[in-house]
Amino acid sequence: MIIERPYKVNDVVSIKLSSGEELVGKLIDENPETVTLSKPLMLSMTQKGMGLAPYMFTVNPETNITFNEKNIITLTKTMETMAKQYIQSTTGLVT
Repeated sequence: MIIERPYKVNDVVSIKLSSGEELVGKLIDENPETVTLSKPLMLSMTQKGMGLAPYMFTVNPETNITFNEKNIITLTKTMETMAKQYIQSTTGLVT
């Protein structure tokens, strides 16, 4: 049976970690043991509603971060409105 994923490398994806954090980032690589995201941002609540904040404050924002597959509950393509917000936050481009 062929399983087709709803996302591919270079898509903006959302990850829910076993710690409860939800991340948005550009998918760089996925294999049976790890998932690598470029410029991952964490969902956070602000006074204006939901926003995006750096996942790690002590690393270069351009860093690719690799996550252990065992710590990921789910991985899926990000809905279009949030993907556009992510792209604007990480590149400054408005789509």
